[in-house]
Amino acid sequence: MQQILDLHIHSRFSRACSKDLTLSNLDKTCRVKGIDIIGTGDFTHPGWFNEIKNELEEISITKSSQPSLSSGEVLRGSGLYKLKEAKDDKIKFMLSAEVALIYKDMDRVRRIHLVIHAPNIKAAQELNDYLGQRYNIRSDGRPILGIKTFDFVKLCLSIHPEFLIYPAHIWTPWFSVFGSKSGFNSFEECFKDQTENIYAFETGLSSDPEMNWRVSALDHLSLLSNSDAHSLPNLGREATVLNLENASYQEIYNVIKYKKISRNNESGIKFTIEFYPEEGMYHFDGHRDCKVSFNPKETKKNKGICPVCKKPLVIGVAYRVDELADRPEGFVLEAVAGYKKIIELDKIIAEAISIKSRNSIGVKKEYNNLILNLGNEMDILMNLSLTEIRTVASDAVTEGIKRVREGNLIIKPGFDGQYGEVKIFNESERIRYKQQKLL
Repeated sequence: MQQILDLHIHSRFSRACSKDLTLSNLDKTCRVKGIDIIGTGDFTHPGWFNEIKNELEEISITKSSQPSLSSGEVLRGSGLYKLKEAKDDKIKFMLSAEVALIYKDMDRVRRIHLVIHAPNIKAAQELNDYLGQRYNIRSDGRPILGIKTFDFVKLCLSIHPEFLIYPAHIWTPWFSVFGSKSGFNSFEECFKDQTENIYAFETGLSSDPEMNWRVSALDHLSLLSNSDAHSLPNLGREATVLNLENASYQEIYNVIKYKKISRNNESGIKFTIEFYPEEGMYHFDGHRDCKVSFNPKETKKNKGICPVCKKPLVIGVAYRVDELADRPEGFVLEAVAGYKKIIELDKIIAEAISIKSRNSIGVKKEYNNLILNLGNEMDILMNLSLTEIRTVASDAVTEGIKRVREGNLIIKPGFDGQYGEVKIFNESERIRYKQQKLL
């Protein structure tokens, strides 16, 4: 059964995150978005963890999901959870958190974010108890820990051997394993004797699978995409699509650990859902304050120095990938899962009706109309035919979805913490569609 997973998000207990990020709101939004399995985010925060324990309950694997069992017999807990008040278990939660590790290694200060998944509440509680005695885990849902990556991996695995740990957004400059400002040049340098216990990596918003395929050292790892959402509308902007038989933590763990690719609908990774990487905040190099944005060739031409302030540029993802790559641009890795790029539906609607904010009343009204009549957002963006969509949506919205599917877009890459711009229509087209709407 195909399942869409978004396993790296945050709660309202993380800094700069929406107060609307509650468990009940996550359940509701996932139903609209078409996300089947969502990370809880932030389980290391005591306040959020209490809500997880009080508001969620573990889903059991029973006869219906495991035919070998006697009728009604419960095999075990699945390691996935549901909202107690929900009418069903359509939306499943997987225990997740992100930690920021800051430490000194090889004469440099390292700043690395890791995504962690706990196999059950008990294991998460044990990790929290250990961290709570030594670090401040109450001030932020994404705690800052003065512990080295390999020591943190050892800690998790000493609590439970099936903790799943992998580096978040591996290319971003400031807090990643390959970051230009504080990262390493290889996984081995970062994780040392624990490298063999790292089974995956997260691409991050500023890179896509093709960019990562250029680095052969990543070939043996599962490539995952997650939204890293700080608000409800951003859920699912990146995600990973798996085929699963029983939808349990154990099955997901095994798929990721053994890099299973789904063929003929067997259990495994089918594809990832990707943000256009140019829209990410660190795709190109530059200085935001100086209004300088360079592609890798321009950066090399300027020897990495900003022509305005004469200080070193913030080196982005495209340059860093190029620096570590041992394969050319356009290289396609065989025998891997594919990917699909999307732009969120409310962003498409906003541009189609010439409204700047995706949060406007007009956009929300049209979005709700499409969901009510066509189904969830992922189906609309990726699966429904344009003929079906056109029965409900305007010509402009339908054309917008078509262009996103084709990659026929106008793109201005992001840099130095500033999101890029991905436009669907040029100015004359926007004016024309706006006039049609007014007629």
